[in-house]
Amino acid sequence: MEVLLSMGCSGLSFNSVPLPPVGTYQRSCEGGAHHRQRRSWVWNQFFVLEEYTGDEPLYVGKLHSDVDKGEGQVKYVLNGQGATSIFTIDENTGDIHATKRLDREEQAYYTLRAQARYRENNLPVEPESEFVIKVQDINDNEPKFLDGPYSARVPEMSPVGTSVVTVVATDADDPTYGNSARVIYSILEGQPYFSVEPKTGVVKTALPNMDREARDQYLLVIQAKDMVGQMGGLSGTTSVMVTLTDVNDNPPHFSRKSYQFSMSESLPVASVVAKIKTLDSDVGPNAEMEYRIVDGDGLGLFRITPDRDTQEGLVTLQKGLDFETKSSYTLRVEVSNRNIDLRFLSLGPFSDTATVRLIVENVDEPPVFSLPLSKMLISEAAKVGTTIGTVSAHDPDSTNSPIRYSIDRNTDLERFFNIDATTGVISTAKPLDREVNAIHNITIFAMESLDPLQVGKGIILITVTDINDNAPVFAIDYETYLCESARPGQVIETISAIDRDEPQSGHRFFFSLTAEAAGNLNFTLRDNKDNTASVLTMRGGFQRHDQTMYRLPVFIMDGGSPALSSTNTLSIRVCDCDPDGAPQSCGSEASMLSAGLSTGALIAILACILTLLVLVLLIVTMRRRKKEPLILDEERDVRENIVRYDDEGGGEEDTEAFDMVTLRNLKVVRESGGKTRRDVTPEVPTLFLSSRPPPDNGIFRDFIWDRLKETDVDPSAPPYDSLQTYAFEGSGSAAESLSSMDSLSTDSEQNYDYLSDWGPRFKKLADLYGHSGDGNLFAS
Repeated sequence: MEVLLSMGCSGLSFNSVPLPPVGTYQRSCEGGAHHRQRRSWVWNQFFVLEEYTGDEPLYVGKLHSDVDKGEGQVKYVLNGQGATSIFTIDENTGDIHATKRLDREEQAYYTLRAQARYRENNLPVEPESEFVIKVQDINDNEPKFLDGPYSARVPEMSPVGTSVVTVVATDADDPTYGNSARVIYSILEGQPYFSVEPKTGVVKTALPNMDREARDQYLLVIQAKDMVGQMGGLSGTTSVMVTLTDVNDNPPHFSRKSYQFSMSESLPVASVVAKIKTLDSDVGPNAEMEYRIVDGDGLGLFRITPDRDTQEGLVTLQKGLDFETKSSYTLRVEVSNRNIDLRFLSLGPFSDTATVRLIVENVDEPPVFSLPLSKMLISEAAKVGTTIGTVSAHDPDSTNSPIRYSIDRNTDLERFFNIDATTGVISTAKPLDREVNAIHNITIFAMESLDPLQVGKGIILITVTDINDNAPVFAIDYETYLCESARPGQVIETISAIDRDEPQSGHRFFFSLTAEAAGNLNFTLRDNKDNTASVLTMRGGFQRHDQTMYRLPVFIMDGGSPALSSTNTLSIRVCDCDPDGAPQSCGSEASMLSAGLSTGALIAILACILTLLVLVLLIVTMRRRKKEPLILDEERDVRENIVRYDDEGGGEEDTEAFDMVTLRNLKVVRESGGKTRRDVTPEVPTLFLSSRPPPDNGIFRDFIWDRLKETDVDPSAPPYDSLQTYAFEGSGSAAESLSSMDSLSTDSEQNYDYLSDWGPRFKKLADLYGHSGDGNLFAS
């Protein structure tokens, strides 16, 4: 059926492809009246199918104006979306064609404008008319899963119908036209374990009791098909990876019903003595274990806990082992899950038991002290060799080896104490002083005689008790000032005392003036009975011009038994004070000021003295530098130093020139009667004969003792006994001094005249030591 749209008295008509009739309308302009006639018309809209694949342009519709009588006076013009590029119009006939394939999914409609114009002057026949070309949909797009592939998790043992995941497919076709976008879901792979709702895409479990321990992952393939799943519809697929999560549906159990382990008796507390493997098919929190010892003879000696990483049962030691006391233990242990799912309790008890046997292995243990920490007391008045106490250790092994004791000298560097190696009796080796060290922390070694490598250690705290061996003294160095305006009976100082001793009842000090000072007329002392004393003036009118300093001897005695005392001198300076009693000038300072020297003058004098000292030092320094040559001369240059010798000896092969025996024995010269040979050098007599007694060995003993203490505290010294070699000659020599200068100063009766008979090579010595000279080497 042809559709016509009439616009005005001479309007455009749109002829399109066959469409349903919508209505008719006609306007008549004759006589200005409007007459209604039945005529087919439709609103300005064309339809065209998408994806047209024909060879010719696709006919869309026709435009026609009532003014156009077919005489060629009217032409048709097309403007708007896709005009000339997609849609063309025949300007003579008004036919519209589509020249390209259209895709509704890219653009669903196009809006264009049409107009009829006179061909001669291009004037419009009527105003532009707008119309729409709508692209009709065909089923050319398959459903797509935009969020795929999917992954989902569902607990194992879930009931049938448990929702797993929802898949969604999207179809780009027009959902308002036909069934091109209506999708139906189905499962292609994954049956019979899972199913999918056809319309909603919800994936659900289809089988009960799916066990993760048997299979933990399933790969599903879901299909979405349009056209409501009918023949000819397009389809798309996606994958869903379903993972079964674990639930606690498996009880734990031991790999064996009995275990046996060995352990050394020397293991320290908290050591792991056994690891028990437990099996559980579950994972994660569902496989976490709890262990406990339910029975056995080591309930208080051992403890079992789970390993955080492997969940093994770790048996740890809570107390020390002793092979000689008990050599084996038997435990009954139980394991259970920490997190139990009540839904699966019907499957059986979620626990298991096993027997563990622990065998103690004997080892050679070091000696053990009866008291690891011993406390002893000793008075600081104790003499050297006084017994302080005894330590005792024993060999815990069946061999019962004898024990030898020693002191770790690193804890007794000054060697105040000794210990008997066999009895363990500790005694003093030096006098003790509580005020220097009140507590001695000493380590004692106990070593097995049969195996010296087995050494035990014990600690001894030796407390030195106090005796009254220190006299009291002034608490501080007092600086006492006395104002010239002081009145009789005025307190000018309050003194106190200290004592290094610490009596149990506390200190009690008594103050008084010495007998020599008791009768002085200037000052007196008052004991305050609280370990302090006050110094008071006995008169007034003190003048610094008469006496600038007074010294007051104070006698202080403690309350110890026996009581100790000391005399301390209190210096009192006479000062000029302000009205408030604060000293202004005292002693010699006042005298200098009264002589007319101000503070500024004193500073100027000191500055001049310092300047003179600096100048003197500069002059001395410059003179020393001038004496030192800036450039080394030829003889002092170490790089070109030539040493010259004028030795006329005959060399190594000349054995006739000198006779060393003659030089060592003076009797040869005397027996020869003074006759000498030119070719034989006479023997030099012994120049020094001494009858001094050998030096005292005490200096060597002290030297070795000091070096021994240094080696004991040296961290780099080896831990074992080693040989230390020292080069020490003592403080003197049995041969006395070998200096020739010293020989001349003695009253020696040695005659050196024979040196003149030895030839010209000994002439210099003969001139120096012979009696033919002046007789005094140092005479001017």
